Amino acid sequence: MASSSNRDESLSFMNPSSSSSPIQVSDYLGVEGPNSQIGSASGSFQNEGFLTAGGDGSGSNSDIEFGFLRPEFGQTSLVGSVQIYDRHVFLCYKNPQVWPPHVEAAEFDRLPRLLCAALLARKAEMTKQTRLTICEGHDGTETSNGDILIFPDMIRYRRLTHFDVDTFVEEVLLKDNEWLPGTPEALSGTYVFVCSHGSRDRRCGVCGPALIARFKEEIDLRGVQGVSVSPCSHIGGHKYAGNVIIFSRNSDGMVSGQWYGYVAPDDVPLLLEQHIGNGEIIDRLWRGQMGLSVNDQKRDQELRLQLNNKANYENIIREQVDDYEVEPNGTSYETAGCCQGNESSSCCQVPERIERNDHVVNEEVKFPKEKKMKKSTDKNLLRTSSGKGTGTRKVCAMPTWFESWEREDTYAALAVVSAFVSVAIAYSSYKKLR
Repeated sequence: MASSSNRDESLSFMNPSSSSSPIQVSDYLGVEGPNSQIGSASGSFQNEGFLTAGGDGSGSNSDIEFGFLRPEFGQTSLVGSVQIYDRHVFLCYKNPQVWPPHVEAAEFDRLPRLLCAALLARKAEMTKQTRLTICEGHDGTETSNGDILIFPDMIRYRRLTHFDVDTFVEEVLLKDNEWLPGTPEALSGTYVFVCSHGSRDRRCGVCGPALIARFKEEIDLRGVQGVSVSPCSHIGGHKYAGNVIIFSRNSDGMVSGQWYGYVAPDDVPLLLEQHIGNGEIIDRLWRGQMGLSVNDQKRDQELRLQLNNKANYENIIREQVDDYEVEPNGTSYETAGCCQGNESSSCCQVPERIERNDHVVNEEVKFPKEKKMKKSTDKNLLRTSSGKGTGTRKVCAMPTWFESWEREDTYAALAVVSAFVSVAIAYSSYKKLR
């Protein structure tokens, strides 16, 4: 593959008047090799060949050289590696096994080539910085060839053909109108895109399919609904493979596009539980977010880490709490500390008022219900449990000093007094002898 084919750039179309970032096009005008000449000149979707070079990276040493065991994996800082943009357009088109290194510029793949050319031609008129990425498409499935997915709009247009490209770009991407030949369909749930563009870079070709397989395995194992996982073409940052983008609604109901890098198969359960399930960012893998500048991404992570450190400290304090009282309105009374009691007195605890602050979960994604383990408590502290399941527990009063006085303490005090008296008598006798 020529050196120009390995340039680590993404396909994006931005208004040149914008000061936030320059226009970047991934070698759109470059000359493609013979392996790029796939597809059919007579139609938009027929495929007449498969790539033979730079495919999925199969081989006994592929994981060591290009996969999750490669020496540079996880060695570079990730935050701020996503250039600012406002809109992400995905064209569903064939599959990674037949994508050329630059599918948007392949001569015989007319639909992505013409869509890319139309975006380039109208880039000066765009008010939104737009990225174009290819994702997998299969006729007769949820994502058929020619379907267009647009984020953060969360809409889908069906069956775009090369005849419709110019009017589609004009009406939808420039004027924000509806495309009359088609009706926009609202998307729901979470959409996960994994860079699997092996003909563009071997690292993506090795890491991408492994991550997709793990995602689908975990989703089936957990019975999760509302999560779509798809391979996609180059998004920028080969060295960060595996690269993952997740589009979902945040706690405010707004659609966000979160980018992750250096994702390994063992990180997939964490992405499902923490990010998709609870809406929490995994900062050690986080590259950035759609709509944020590089500086904003860094500031956001710094603030998030500060809040997480504070939350971790509060959790440590709460783990030391043995007793709390829950009222029907959901307000908790938690104790700030405890001392060990004895046979004659119980523990001393001072209640502290703490408001609940539960995480907002993604309601469009459904996880199967699990039985939660009840926290064990000292039976001497448990008082009652109401019919509604609200527990009420006793808060012990602070014991006075004489309530905790032990017999050994009395003996010790008498010994100290006796020693003092003996020293005083001896000193007095010594003074008289002199």
